[in-house]
Amino acid sequence: MYCPACASNEIKAFPNNKKAADFYCPNCNEQYQLKCQSKSFGSRITDGAYDILVSAMELNTLPNFFFMRYEQPTYSAKDLMLVPNFFFSPSIIEKRKALSDNARRHGWVGCNILYKNISDEGKIKIIDNGKMLEPEYVRAAWQKINFLKDTKVETRGWLNDIMHCLNKIGKDNFELEEIYFFEEYLSRLHPQNKNIKAKIRQQLQFLRDKNYLDFLGSGKYKVTNETIG
Repeated sequence: MYCPACASNEIKAFPNNKKAADFYCPNCNEQYQLKCQSKSFGSRITDGAYDILVSAMELNTLPNFFFMRYEQPTYSAKDLMLVPNFFFSPSIIEKRKALSDNARRHGWVGCNILYKNISDEGKIKIIDNGKMLEPEYVRAAWQKINFLKDTKVETRGWLNDIMHCLNKIGKDNFELEEIYFFEEYLSRLHPQNKNIKAKIRQQLQFLRDKNYLDFLGSGKYKVTNETIG
């Protein structure tokens, strides 16, 4: 496997039993964790301890995640998706109930990754239904959203949520009123914010400054296909 984040043609495995990550790039030092299963990934993906994941997310020490679906009995990879660590935010982490007093690890609190809440841009295809995509495509998809890497966790959460709403609109050209339609949805994700429409406009401005969007005037926008460096 090559590194999606740089020009390296390989990533290497960490020694067995290393916590949090399975692979690393010897060139750029990006780390990757692999989750795999034989069935398609649903709306939620079970992960480890809630506190550890949230702490790693806030400290920017979270690895990138590979999600692989394999086919039995050959164990061949059918789908492989990459979610960069800078797409993780509280909006896609669900805290599970603490284990009961009767459990061996009573009181332990796990979490789920809300796969359904990750925007399409944050789910980079590497293998699609058994077909390996070109590394150039994968790396370009990484670079287009790499600007999120330098943003705060709260900011990247808002940006992912706005991108997710744009995915739901389902077209490159859209108007401001169309994304205002998601005001209630965004209010549920960010209950502490009392001025959702202003926040939406702020995030659209940020995405425009990063060349993710073009502003066409009169409340009209277009999702650009340019790669962002």
